[in-house]
Amino acid sequence: MRFFLLILSLFAVSAANASETVVSELSKGGVSITANFDGSEVFIFGAIKRDRPVAASEGQLDVIIEISGPTIEAVVRRKERKAGIWVNTDSVEVERAPSFYTIAATGEVEDLLSESERSLRNLGLEFAVRVADEKDNDYRDAVIRIHQDNGTYTTTVTPVTLTEETLFTTKLAMPSNIVEGDYTVKTLLVRDMAVISTSTSIITVSKTGMEKFLYTMAHEQAFLYGLLSLAVALLAGWTASEIFRRIRT
Repeated sequence: MRFFLLILSLFAVSAANASETVVSELSKGGVSITANFDGSEVFIFGAIKRDRPVAASEGQLDVIIEISGPTIEAVVRRKERKAGIWVNTDSVEVERAPSFYTIAATGEVEDLLSESERSLRNLGLEFAVRVADEKDNDYRDAVIRIHQDNGTYTTTVTPVTLTEETLFTTKLAMPSNIVEGDYTVKTLLVRDMAVISTSTSIITVSKTGMEKFLYTMAHEQAFLYGLLSLAVALLAGWTASEIFRRIRT
């Protein structure tokens, strides 16, 4: 239904000054983390609304979609072997690092926008993750590698299907180890290496059910959580010993 309304909006009169405006929608506005949560997929679709016909000479139209998770604090430490023991030496606090990052586009982002434009918009891992001093870029690269290894950063650009330079669709995956918070979905409309329109949406990720109960107790009632954990451990130990006792007899 929303997709149908989105298509109808193409024929509405736009009050915007730009000749082309991107309109995007999400298949879901929220993701619930439950005990058996194994990841989620978000279907993103949209359309380009125009005030006037666009001549082919105005350049190729492209779409870039970025999802970035809540910013997290990150301190990277360098380990060195001294006297046969690995110890922490230098450390750098990362200025900005999203907890999750992925991009979908109609082409390679480096081919669609200049480096200065990508830097201005923090688009791409090399700009989305920043350190205060360029001499510390090795630490930034270490943060990126760690997130790539656990699946929360992706290096491969997911394809966006653009039909007749009017409708676009894509599907982006979110892994099971995402954190709670608001995830920003930014859609950029690009023509001739320049961003001509943007659209921003939010996906709210939150724990529900037993996951929410345990998380809240651990952070807000640590003493009770500790007692509950101890009780569960004692019960598990007693149950195991009782089973073995009965097996022996």
